[in-house]
Amino acid sequence: MDWTKQIGRYVVVMLLQVLLFDQLQLLGICHPYIYILCLLMMPITLPHSVDMIIGAVAGLIMDIFCNSLGIHMASCILIMFIRPYLIGSIVNDKDRLNEQISLHAIGLEALLKYVIILVLLHHLTLFSLAAWSWHHIGFVLLETIVSSAITIAVIIGYNILRYK
Repeated sequence: MDWTKQIGRYVVVMLLQVLLFDQLQLLGICHPYIYILCLLMMPITLPHSVDMIIGAVAGLIMDIFCNSLGIHMASCILIMFIRPYLIGSIVNDKDRLNEQISLHAIGLEALLKYVIILVLLHHLTLFSLAAWSWHHIGFVLLETIVSSAITIAVIIGYNILRYK
């Protein structure tokens, strides 16, 4: 595992998130959060505690940039908590030897399941915490679906480009 590559990818994705994607808000319902790409593509052999720490740090950095009082951190910790269990149910033992989550390593179907579940969970948690009320559940669900669709498309597109 090459940590310089992981850190470099994180810096580039975080800059894209803050400088480009945070400015992209279509009709107030589309908020793609591509920074979670780095969390989803972390090596699968990391200890669970390391996953959680990386998720907490990534969320904290986004909270600092977005001035959002911990909602990114909570959402990232949740998906990093769920991630090993999801990998265990989606990725077979042969593919697990590859140590990576990528289109090439686990295939399109497994990658789609993995990305869709974690992105929807992240966005639903994030937008629910931001709304902090069940009165806005319709808007939260709409925001989750639209934002997740864009985020999923970017993550899958990244994996397709990386595979070629």
